Amino acid sequence: MEHSDLGPLRVSRVGLGCNNFGGRLDLAATRQVVDAALDAGVNLLDTADIYGNRGGSERLLGELLQGRRDRVVLATKFGGEMGDGAVGGAPAYVKQALEASLQRLQTDHVDLLYHHFPDDATPIADTVGAMSELVAAGKVRALGVSNVTADALAEAAATAEIAAVQNEYSLLAREAERELLPACLELGVGFVPYFPLASGFLTGKYRPGEAAEGSRLGTVEEGASVTRRASASFATVERLQRFADEQGHSLVELAIAGLASRPGVASVIAGATKPEQVRANAAAGDWQLTAGQLAALDAIA
Repeated sequence: MEHSDLGPLRVSRVGLGCNNFGGRLDLAATRQVVDAALDAGVNLLDTADIYGNRGGSERLLGELLQGRRDRVVLATKFGGEMGDGAVGGAPAYVKQALEASLQRLQTDHVDLLYHHFPDDATPIADTVGAMSELVAAGKVRALGVSNVTADALAEAAATAEIAAVQNEYSLLAREAERELLPACLELGVGFVPYFPLASGFLTGKYRPGEAAEGSRLGTVEEGASVTRRASASFATVERLQRFADEQGHSLVELAIAGLASRPGVASVIAGATKPEQVRANAAAGDWQLTAGQLAALDAIA
């Protein structure tokens, strides 16, 4: 597995999305997925305080990473509704949210802390300013923002050093290419896409009128543009499948490597519920598309 720089961090080209842990997956199943990821060379584990029915993902990771915390780059997020009435990016809440995450994760620091969602009530500069205090305190190594516009990223980066932006990006949802990805390149911020498989459309197992086994299709989750993907062109998916076949790769590998090969993309976050899915996702990290292949891909999608 190749690695790239994400601010002060060195992360695997493919990261593991941990949103299924503590919800769809219990401890035993989560252990299998985490073990498979580490065995495949994946070191970036991406969770959030709201994952796993509010805290479940962090709690399971805290248990499973005992004795091997130093093998992973651990990212978490705050700002979602945790059921206690405290939500958003208010400076007073930032430290409170992190302390709760550290307790669940059974660690004294996180490597990457994201502000999960834009907060209309709090200027992003205020939120990021409070986050930077946690870096100074040694409890966070690097900062990130998520689900932001290019303008919001610029405001955040003017306040403190931002290592990462995590937004939705796939071969079927390419809005990030218009403004956000160029802004990341200009500011020297690593882009970390989520939902690279477009909630199942790019697994190669989905057909009109039926959901792929184990996919998110048919469910409404935070940040998922389900309606848009439900109306995506299956003709585009078929063209992508043909292109992947011509290159000697799977559609999953194309979906992930087609993003990871873009300048500015540091790591691609892919979720998994089974070890074999982890291995398939990780295999995509070995494929670096050429400029010619990327141009051909752009002509398709």
